[in-house]
Amino acid sequence: MIEARRLHILRAVADHRTVTAAAAALYLTPSAVSQQLTALEQETGHRLVERSAKGVRLTPAGEILLDHTHAVLAQLERAAAELAAYSSGAAGTLTVASFATGIAQVVVPALVRLAATAPGIRIHVQDAEGDASLPMLLDRQIDVAVAVEYRGAPSAGDPRLTHVPLYAEPFDAVVPVTHRLADLPEVPLAELAKDPWIGPYPGNPCHDVIVLACENAGFQPRLEHTSDDFRAVVALASADVGVALVPRSALRGTDLTGVVVRPVDGVAPTRRVFAAVRRGAEEHPLIRPVLDALSEAAAAP
Repeated sequence: MIEARRLHILRAVADHRTVTAAAAALYLTPSAVSQQLTALEQETGHRLVERSAKGVRLTPAGEILLDHTHAVLAQLERAAAELAAYSSGAAGTLTVASFATGIAQVVVPALVRLAATAPGIRIHVQDAEGDASLPMLLDRQIDVAVAVEYRGAPSAGDPRLTHVPLYAEPFDAVVPVTHRLADLPEVPLAELAKDPWIGPYPGNPCHDVIVLACENAGFQPRLEHTSDDFRAVVALASADVGVALVPRSALRGTDLTGVVVRPVDGVAPTRRVFAAVRRGAEEHPLIRPVLDALSEAAAAP
């Protein structure tokens, strides 16, 4: 008989690629993870992982078991949801992780809705960049992630997750008031090819969106100043040290003195935001109201 907790460990090892990283995510010791993998191999009668100096990879047998693991763990999430519904689990605590503007845009309005419609649900909010919340969700550190699409992110069809689209927003060009293009109604990205740029660090999903938009315009942006805080990005642009692309919602409430904000000429780069839960958990009586509240907040004018 295969123990479900060992399947959790197998998936964590597959996700993190090293025993040490998987152990840290699961709050176990590397020795405990190795012991559980060995026990799982004994239960299945197959070698499941191969270790090397670069980390751990699954064997063909391990990949077969991982495919079944996704289905088994999703079904266990569904079982937990149905049991919670049976016991009318209308009260409890969840953790929602979101990037900063997502918190302001949809999480806070969702909290207001939940206070009126589901007062028994308590929410802990964690600030996490759009690329950080999905691994936290898969490692069971949080219950709901508000994340953004980025290169390398789990897709909407990933068997481990259920995606709920929330909203999409364009990036606007932010240039100093003295910039040569400041008077244009729309800014052609190609005209900014020789400018110094200000933007998020590599690894931030918005960095990927910006770089891809510039590549589509025919150039690589020369990123001279970096910050994941868009208030800092705008402040640097106001000091006339570079140009930037900023998600529209991140400009709300930001001091725009010294800069002009213009739409991008043509097809604007876009940030696509979604909520995610572990597959099978979407109908849990604590999670379903949260997903509904997030969707309603995103749809509100």
